[in-house]
Amino acid sequence: MRIDIISVVPELVESPLGHSIMKRAQDKGLITVELHNLRDFSTNKYRQIDDYPFGGGAGMVMMVEPIIKCIDSLKAEREYEEIIYMSPDGELFEQRIANELAFKGGNLIILCGHYKGVDERIREHYITREISIGDYVLSGGELGAAVVTDAIARLIPGVLGDETSALTDSFQDGLVAPPVYTRPADYKGWEVPKVLLSGDHKKIEAWRFEESVKRTRERRPALLKDADSKK
Repeated sequence: MRIDIISVVPELVESPLGHSIMKRAQDKGLITVELHNLRDFSTNKYRQIDDYPFGGGAGMVMMVEPIIKCIDSLKAEREYEEIIYMSPDGELFEQRIANELAFKGGNLIILCGHYKGVDERIREHYITREISIGDYVLSGGELGAAVVTDAIARLIPGVLGDETSALTDSFQDGLVAPPVYTRPADYKGWEVPKVLLSGDHKKIEAWRFEESVKRTRERRPALLKDADSKK
């Protein structure tokens, strides 16, 4: 899988995607992430990629031409499953979407919004999907693009050391993950639940499921309501 991220400030994405699991995934060739500076596609000698909005108002708007030139240059080299725009009014990103994008396996373009956003004609004619990582506003779409890329990449076979690890993460089954413990079994009198030390895998799995449901009901009850509504 290849993910091309288009940004006004690609340096904001370099660090989150250049370390740990993401770095190892790229080093192994399991995923390719390429960053593109939108200013490289400007025809203006000042490398301008934004302008004042028609009709007036505060803020600047990302211009049509540099974005189209960048996307067209990428599409000329390969096919893309989706062209995603990171936007506050996009669909709320969740595990279901990460699974969908990862399991499709196609290449992706992610356009990071900036300033007051992009010229609407880009959204009308080029963007195939709009995604938001939450109901708040950031300085740009770069951090959101990093979040989406990380969530997708860790689902690709071979990226995680344990192939089953991603399948037991929070939200994969509509529940948050149960409590986890490691050694020592007793620390200052704080003991690990005895069932986890029993070696009885059926009992352990039953305990984990019960704890997941309990924790979801306490902390994220809307997830249970969503599951019930889909039955």
